[in-house]
Amino acid sequence: QGQEKLSCNPKKENGTRVVLCELGNPMKAGARITVDLELSVSGLEDMGDAITFHLQLRSKNSPSPSNASVTVTVPVEAEAEMELRGTSLPATTVLPTSWHWVEGSRRLEDHGIKVEHVYELHNKGPGTVSGVTLSLAVPHLLGEHVLLYLLELGTEGGMDCSQHPALNPAQV
Repeated sequence: QGQEKLSCNPKKENGTRVVLCELGNPMKAGARITVDLELSVSGLEDMGDAITFHLQLRSKNSPSPSNASVTVTVPVEAEAEMELRGTSLPATTVLPTSWHWVEGSRRLEDHGIKVEHVYELHNKGPGTVSGVTLSLAVPHLLGEHVLLYLLELGTEGGMDCSQHPALNPAQV
């Protein structure tokens, strides 16, 4: 009829984590109760697609070999919000009208003004992420003319990076 909080105690039993909750003492014969359990489980990254709970009702007063048990499988869904931030250094670049790209030169200045693009990928949580792929499409040609000369690509934070085939073709 009324709602009350249960007293529950976690413990380990045969290498398994067990939570014991005392439902009532004494409990009248034929009594019906409804119990809502809220569990906070951490470290589910490696649990797969679901986690299984085995629930069992046991009586201390009259042990029975037919103690009622049920298995509940709950799907595990990871949630993480990713955010991509980017900036260019310098923020604006004005090319002089008299400047021309020098074919075959190995000097940086002959390939244009240096512009550095920095991208940061942030996990806003709440879950952790792995196996993320970030693909950046950089327009380096305009027709048959070089628009941006892609010089180098670097990463920080233990990320793997595959390089674009048009990266530094003149080996500047």
